[in-house]
Amino acid sequence: MNNITYNSPILLIKSIDIPHRFIYPVFVLLLVTYLIILTTNLGVMLLIMMDRRLQQPMYLLFFSLSFNDVMGNTVVLPRLMFRVVSTNLFISYTHCVSQAFFSHTYGTSCHTVMMIMAFDRYVAICHPLRYTSIMSPTMVAKLTASAWSTSVILVSILLGLTIRLKRCHSIIIHACTNPSLYKLSCEDVTINDIYGLTFTVALFSSSISSVAFTYFRILISCVSTKNKELNRKAVQTCATHLVLYMIMLCSGFLIIISDRIKILNRYRPVVSMLFHIVPPIVNPVIYAMQTKELKARIVQILHSKVSQQQ
Repeated sequence: MNNITYNSPILLIKSIDIPHRFIYPVFVLLLVTYLIILTTNLGVMLLIMMDRRLQQPMYLLFFSLSFNDVMGNTVVLPRLMFRVVSTNLFISYTHCVSQAFFSHTYGTSCHTVMMIMAFDRYVAICHPLRYTSIMSPTMVAKLTASAWSTSVILVSILLGLTIRLKRCHSIIIHACTNPSLYKLSCEDVTINDIYGLTFTVALFSSSISSVAFTYFRILISCVSTKNKELNRKAVQTCATHLVLYMIMLCSGFLIIISDRIKILNRYRPVVSMLFHIVPPIVNPVIYAMQTKELKARIVQILHSKVSQQQ
C-alpha cells in the first residue's frame, strides 16, 4: 500500500527522549561544549595563521584537524540542541542530506588527517635530516588535499547511492546520517549496505594499518637509537597523537556497533555525541600543552593580556 509520505520533501526528526527536568541542563551543557570547541579550535587556527613561526608542516596539519572539528560540530551540535528543547523537528530532505554529507566527511577526514599526521611524525623521528625536504610545503599541501578529496569523493558516492532511492517514509529516528536516510526507502538497499560496509572496513583498515606501521617503525628507530633525549621527545610527541587517535577510533567503533546491533541502537545519539564532542575538545588542549612552540605562543599572548590589564 502506498504511503502518503512517498518521496516527501519534508522529513520529521523525532525528538530525543530526555526527562523534562534534564532538558535545559543538557541544552546548556551542549551550548557550553560547542562554545568551548569553537573557542579553542578557532584560537589554534588563528594562532597558526598569524604566526609565521607556526606555519610548519606539523602545525598546518593541526590547522586541518581543528578546521575539521569546527566544521563537524557546527553541522551537528546546533541541530542537536534544537532537538533537545523541541518536540519534533521538520527538515527538508535536501538539508538533511547536506547535514549527512558534512557529518560523514568530518568522520572520514578525522582518519585521513590523522594518517598524514602519523606519517609526519614518522618522517620527523626516523628521518630528521631529510624532514624539511620530504615534508616540504608542496608535499604538505598535496597530502592535505588528498586527505580532504578522498573524504569528499567517498562520502559523495555513499550519499549518491542513497539519493537515487525512492522514499516511502519520512521519519528520521536519529540524526541525519546515511543509514537514517536510506532506511527511509522501501527499495532494495543491498548496494548501499555493501558499499557502506566496504567503505567503513577500508577506511578503518587503512587508518589502523598505516598508523600501526608508522609507530612500529618509530619504535624500531627509538630502540636502535641510543640518544635518550631524542627518544624522550619522540615518545612525548607520539603519545599525544596516539592518545587522540585512540579516542577517535574507539568512539568511531561505538557508532558502527550501535548502528549494527539493534539492542544498542537507542544509545546511538549518546555515542554520536561522544564522537563529535570528546576529540574536538581534547585535541587543541593536548596539542597546546604538549607542543612547545604552540604552548609558548599561547603563554605569551596570555601574559601580554594580563600585563595590559594591570
